[in-house]
Amino acid sequence: MDRVVTYLKKNASPEPSRWKEEVEWRRANRGWLRYSQYVAIRMLSKMDELHMTQSALAEKMGCSQQYISKVLKGKENLSLETLWKIESALEIDLVKSALTFVNGYERNNAAGDSRTHYLNDPGNP
Repeated sequence: MDRVVTYLKKNASPEPSRWKEEVEWRRANRGWLRYSQYVAIRMLSKMDELHMTQSALAEKMGCSQQYISKVLKGKENLSLETLWKIESALEIDLVKSALTFVNGYERNNAAGDSRTHYLNDPGNP
């Protein structure tokens, strides 16, 4: 038992854990994180389809491969300009499809009216 305690004391971090703050941050930023992850998944799928490397995409977008890597991790807060560059380089529509995926769904009613119903819409059935 003393060996275990000694080992734990020797390997314990000098700084307290910040896991609670990280969980709260993820909860507070859940919406844009989910959106960003969706964008990353769509990018990876299209890159795979085109047999495109991160370096090739970076060159096409005029940025670094390291930045593409950050975006593909799904944790980068993307600007409208960056979204446009991604859409142009990969010839995909990210914004409309991502908003539908993240916030709502398409539904046809009995009258044939098709509109997006958002999950946080109080009128959503």
